[in-house]
Amino acid sequence: MTESTELPPEDRKIVTLARSARARNGVPEGAAVRDETGRTYVAGTVSLDSLQLSALRTAVAMAVASGARSLEAAAVVTTADTLPAEDHTAVTDLGGPETPILRATPDGTVQQTHTTA
Repeated sequence: MTESTELPPEDRKIVTLARSARARNGVPEGAAVRDETGRTYVAGTVSLDSLQLSALRTAVAMAVASGARSLEAAAVVTTADTLPAEDHTAVTDLGGPETPILRATPDGTVQQTHTTA
C-alpha cells in the first residue's frame, strides 16, 4: 500500500481528481489521466442503457477526443480489487506499456501501481 501523500504531487493530483469525480457524481468509480503535456482529464463511470464504460476508459476517451497523443499516468478510485483488462488496454493503447495506473480506495489510499511492461 502507498499513502497518496507519498506520491509525487502530479500523481497525488490525479488521485484527488478521481476521488472528486466519484464522489461528485455518485458513481462506482472515478478516474483521471494526465497526458504528455500535463493536461488532466477526469471522468466517472458511464452507465446508460445503450452505453457502459468504466471511469478509466471514459477518461482515456476524453483525452483522445481532446487531442492527447500519449499518457503519463492514470488513476482510478474504486472499491474493486482489480481493474478489468479493457482498462489496462485503453491506457496502454494511448500511453504505452510503461504508463502507471494507480488503483486507489475511496479514501485515496493507493493500493496498487500497475504497468503492463
